[in-house]
Amino acid sequence: MTAALVIENLTYTYPSFEEGSVAAPVLREINLRVRRGEVLGVMGATGAGKSTLCLALAGIVPHSTGGVFGGEVRVAGLNTKTERVADLAQKVGLVFQDPETQLFNMTVEDEVAFGPESLGLPREEIERRITWALSVVRMTDYRSHSPFHLSGGQKQRVALAALLAMRPEILVLDEPTAWLDPLGKREIVATLLELKQTYGLTIVIVEQDAEVLAALVDRIVVLADGQMAYDGSPHAIFARPEQLRALGLDLPQLATLAALFRERQSRAYDFYTLDQARLALASAG
Repeated sequence: MTAALVIENLTYTYPSFEEGSVAAPVLREINLRVRRGEVLGVMGATGAGKSTLCLALAGIVPHSTGGVFGGEVRVAGLNTKTERVADLAQKVGLVFQDPETQLFNMTVEDEVAFGPESLGLPREEIERRITWALSVVRMTDYRSHSPFHLSGGQKQRVALAALLAMRPEILVLDEPTAWLDPLGKREIVATLLELKQTYGLTIVIVEQDAEVLAALVDRIVVLADGQMAYDGSPHAIFARPEQLRALGLDLPQLATLAALFRERQSRAYDFYTLDQARLALASAG
């Protein structure tokens, strides 16, 4: 399967604002390939470089930030160093933590229409994209509502619909559930699961909530001090409780339970979802 994202030897340093000082790299020698249709989770403590990695995937780093950029990032076959951010936006959609930073129109419909309109698409095509995107995120009934009167989870789904209307090949989400209550998190997880299962989109999701990643991802990368510390399946990553906690990261609750069982019963318990736990415990007798 071909790669949707290819990162080779990515190193990046933000510009220094103090004369004579040299800033430390935020990302260092990142090498990563993401398959088409894969859902990649990215974990890491504050300052690990997660948000900068998201900006690099959208071309915002280095085009809008300056600084020293080394290596290469290719998204959907486009080199982010040579392509304009506006052109990259048609291939990769970026969702931030706070949806209100991306919402600025008076109605949900206008918000979702903004991107396709900026591409100069025919009105009929714009209408099809609005209808489809709102249907995917289950916000059709709120089409005429003001985005600013919605709940946090609904706002995030509108922000996601606005990006889907651009028909990107890749979605990059920078802690999309960070400001949401449990209901809002469930809404976003359900929407992303549908995008994964029905539409096969390539998704990169940065997330501190391990429960969210456990429900969604095929693979996890852990960043520490701007470098890749671990890269593997959720099973492999969540089977490292001590290493993750040393980096200030949490485990899904069931992965913590599996680790306790491994420690106390000397058996190879390996689960992080409820269905996996049922099977493992049933087979253990």
